Amino acid sequence: MFDFLRNISPTEWIVVGLIVVILFGGKIAKMLGRTSGETFREIKNIKKSFSEALDEKEDEKK
Repeated sequence: MFDFLRNISPTEWIVVGLIVVILFGGKIAKMLGRTSGETFREIKNIKKSFSEALDEKEDEKK
């Protein structure tokens, strides 16, 4: 779903970050960054839990 994010270079991330700071200000940009980081971390944890549950299910079948 977010495969397009891998194709963005660091320079492009910096430009996007500067545009966000200019448009929304420093506090909002900081809050958006923190929230998006927490969201991605939570998605990663859910993905890990789901794959562990699938592995356990496969082990039970054997």
